[in-house]
Amino acid sequence: MGEDGSGGALHLLCLAANSGVPLFCRSSRGGAPTRQQLPFSVIGSLNGVHMFGQNLDVQLSSARTHDTTVVWRSFHGSITLIVLSSEEGVSELRLGRLLQAVFGAMVLLVGLEELTNIRNVERLKKELRASYCLIDSFLGDPELIGDLTQCVDCVIPPEGSLLQEALSGFAEATDTAFVSLVVSGRVVAATEGWWRLGMPEAVLLPWMVGSLPPQATRDYPVYLPHGSPTMLERWWQPLLDSLRACLPLGPRALPEGFPLHTDILGLLLLHLELKRCLFTVEPWADREPSPEQRRRLLRNFYALVTATHFPPELGTLEKADDTAYHAQLPRACYLVLGCEEPGAGWRLVALQLGPRRLLLLLSPQSPTHGLRDLASRTLQALTPLL
Repeated sequence: MGEDGSGGALHLLCLAANSGVPLFCRSSRGGAPTRQQLPFSVIGSLNGVHMFGQNLDVQLSSARTHDTTVVWRSFHGSITLIVLSSEEGVSELRLGRLLQAVFGAMVLLVGLEELTNIRNVERLKKELRASYCLIDSFLGDPELIGDLTQCVDCVIPPEGSLLQEALSGFAEATDTAFVSLVVSGRVVAATEGWWRLGMPEAVLLPWMVGSLPPQATRDYPVYLPHGSPTMLERWWQPLLDSLRACLPLGPRALPEGFPLHTDILGLLLLHLELKRCLFTVEPWADREPSPEQRRRLLRNFYALVTATHFPPELGTLEKADDTAYHAQLPRACYLVLGCEEPGAGWRLVALQLGPRRLLLLLSPQSPTHGLRDLASRTLQALTPLL
């Protein structure tokens, strides 16, 4: 599971596919950005072996050495992304989805036309600098998980119906279908049109807002002297207290006072049909392990169960035509990190039920024979929220 992998190094390379010219290189170590760069000879070798395979109609997607995992991805025949990770036990699924998120960020801030029809490499390098902040947030130790799950990080506000009603009215009055409220990169409420945005837009947009530094330049709303001099007050002034109540939600994700078993140290709930998720490591924050370790454990566990146990695509469990195949699909699994002696080893359990998938991180005191029952009861309690 690589729970000790916080010191691993991560290197991301972006190259023009046709020429092999490096467009940028971003690196991190232990979740923090670093200026360390790979030698040009290493970059050339990594790109060269990939191009050699393509010339022979062989698609090289990944490779492992004794201490490094490498994943390659080509996008639209014009951009090659390569990621190298020395984190112990890192999964290829996780690195592959990282590269998908990175390319999505490049498209979001530069545009697909600039990436698929490269006319001036030096100009493109300069334009891509605008995406560094968002890309670096993927390489660190993020509080969000949408980059991995490809579902939108959400929070459940205490007065969600009031906020949703106001948001819908505001969107109608401003004649736009795409409106959302975001806190700490997580969606509080959104219009139906916004939820119809495809992936990765619905994940990247709130993630980008959450990745901006506090003093970054912003676009501010204005009052049109003739057209709408009082619009913002009309919709949001009555809900200022409700909006303020959303601010502390952030990493907690769940409403204040929501009942969770005392053994639960972190949870990830995904609705695979709606492409939304709830992710928190805030329960009982004064206990070990640290929030950073909890996030790392749940991210690694998600990558493991998605790659090896549960079907990654929506509806596979419920819509499979082959009855025998359907019967053999797992519904639950668990993992104990360390020995299974009472009071030792963190417990991780995953449960799949219809379109919902729940992952829990539990304290060492939680008995293994009760993991599935605890997960089932927790999922039942969470189902009305997502």
